Amino acid sequence: MTAAIVFDLDGTLIDSAPDIAAAVNRMLAAEGHGPLDLATVTSFVGRGLPNLVAQVIGHLGLDMGRHPELAAATLAEYNRSNSSLTMPYPGAVGALERLREGGAALGICTNKPEGPARQVLADLGLSRFFDVVIGGDSLPTRKPDPAMLHASFAALPDLPRLYVGDSEVDAETALNAGVPFLLFTEGYRKRAVEELPHRAAFNAFADLPELVAQALAI
Repeated sequence: MTAAIVFDLDGTLIDSAPDIAAAVNRMLAAEGHGPLDLATVTSFVGRGLPNLVAQVIGHLGLDMGRHPELAAATLAEYNRSNSSLTMPYPGAVGALERLREGGAALGICTNKPEGPARQVLADLGLSRFFDVVIGGDSLPTRKPDPAMLHASFAALPDLPRLYVGDSEVDAETALNAGVPFLLFTEGYRKRAVEELPHRAAFNAFADLPELVAQALAI
């Protein structure tokens, strides 16, 4: 099972949508707007916080000229949440433990800003698993540009590579980077599983170590 395995974060290892939605709604409340429901905010997740806030602005018909201000306000609200509503997906911690015990080197490649990504990993006790964390503001580009994924693997030992994610953006990133992709089907994906290019799909983290072993055997 010796491999370099990089994970997406939101919708893959952790269900952070409730905290993200709460931050958005606190920002909106300060602007005198009512809240958005969880499903609506979740549909905006995947391409980084600036894109998420842009979609909120467009959805509500707000002034796009205020985007930098509202994005900064949303990030500040999110940073104050202390991951209180965020949880790892069932079985994720056990799968990470098994992968590390099997000799895998692990990393994170997420469009979430690097600071909040590191903070939520620390809050949930997950930092210990990862040798590198590349966030949406770590480089000039974001996923699906492959540069973030390349940078993540460059910081890990030179081993067979796998990328694990949950979304269209992750599938496209892996394809652009030429890296085999394992798709977690219980995250924030919008399209059907069969529409996304992937080596294998799973809905339970208990299955991930065996899928990794199978992917490495190909």
